[in-house]
Amino acid sequence: MALVADADSFRELPAPARESPRDGPLGWEGYDASRARAAARTGEAESVVCGTARVAGTRAVLIAFEFGFLGGSLGERTGDRLEAAYAHARAHRLPVVPLIATGGSRMQEGMLALTQLQRVARQSALTREAGLPQIAVLRDPTTGGGWATLGAGADVVLALPGAQVGFAGSRVRPPDADPAAYTAESQLAAGSADAIVAPAELKGVLGRWLRLLAGRGAGTAPDGPTPPEPAPVPDALGPGGPAGTGWEAVERARAAGRPRARAYLDAYFDDRLPIVGDRCGGTDPGGMLCGFGERDGRTVAYAAQTGTATRPAGYRTAARLIRLADRLGVPVLTLVDTPGAANDAEAERQGVGAAVAGVFGAVAVARVPITTLVIGEGGSGGALALAAPGNTWATPDSYFSVIAPELAAAILKRPPEQVRPTADQLRVRPQDLVELGVVRGVVGTSAPGSVTGPPRPE
Repeated sequence: MALVADADSFRELPAPARESPRDGPLGWEGYDASRARAAARTGEAESVVCGTARVAGTRAVLIAFEFGFLGGSLGERTGDRLEAAYAHARAHRLPVVPLIATGGSRMQEGMLALTQLQRVARQSALTREAGLPQIAVLRDPTTGGGWATLGAGADVVLALPGAQVGFAGSRVRPPDADPAAYTAESQLAAGSADAIVAPAELKGVLGRWLRLLAGRGAGTAPDGPTPPEPAPVPDALGPGGPAGTGWEAVERARAAGRPRARAYLDAYFDDRLPIVGDRCGGTDPGGMLCGFGERDGRTVAYAAQTGTATRPAGYRTAARLIRLADRLGVPVLTLVDTPGAANDAEAERQGVGAAVAGVFGAVAVARVPITTLVIGEGGSGGALALAAPGNTWATPDSYFSVIAPELAAAILKRPPEQVRPTADQLRVRPQDLVELGVVRGVVGTSAPGSVTGPPRPE
């Protein structure tokens, strides 16, 4: 708690009263004595301390586990405190930050301890529906039901280096299990955590996340009286001037030196933090960049393709990002740049079709405004999935096509020498897309009057 809270800002919430029979609900001999020893050793009355504090200036509800109190285990009194903390967060519109260190459910309370996970899951779900962010910090260890509810169920998951993290604790794993699989680093690689953060950097990173998701520039209720404004359209970073032919547009979009997603994100945001992984066991760091950033004091979510074939995990991460932004009332910026969705056998085994469908669905039902800029290749449905209907723009060094010209020629059974004329027939140039009504306009640099098409929204 002291590591992340601003000085003198923590205020503990009152613990709900509960009368329990001698040695707990199961009459477990020696349970009361164990609790007393734990209290004397830690100075705490239960395995969790809940309160409000400011973290780098942003107020939040903090839930800190005391592992020294019976291994940070969850019992009925723990559930009472957690339920009260989440209710307080909703009543006062505060984000929730669980600082987790637990071995799971408390054996001395049996099934009544295990059912506390249902209480915690419900409180987390209610807080999610209320549009409040939850940012979990995984300490050592984070295992069992604590990981499966407070940890893995959070919107953003940060972890301390080397922390033991996994559904199975160290005493209940198969004897031949690889211990490296039960670490924070392994969870990051599997797409179940967003970042590994050193203790010395934790307050700063957590404060940035709270500012982005719950600070003054954060989102507003998409169905409220003042819905969020669309994210501004980025300026083009590449050379201007229209492409003369369809094939020229394709070549410009494929040029090795063309500005890519990272350059656009760096130019667009004053500060940004990534989310990583699809929460289904996969990541696509080379194909899809997702996260939240600050631009001119406002929070904007982003999902950006990097110019490679996007993997299924990349699409699932983008869908996760869009749904989270929609729930928090944060406008979204998408950058389209892919020759198409990955189409190899492994991509099919990983469910690429369902992953692309998930992005189409997330965009279709989003209540927050989505702004799209095509910055390079717009290859077929794998690119279109990220495009906002009615609010898609293009840079001069981009193209958008039903499919790559080479593949279109193959589908039409044309010889290779017909690829270039096929590109012209497909009308893939940015100016063609404006005429067809596919994009609203072609953006230029930051110079005045550098937009072709209707005026850009302010």
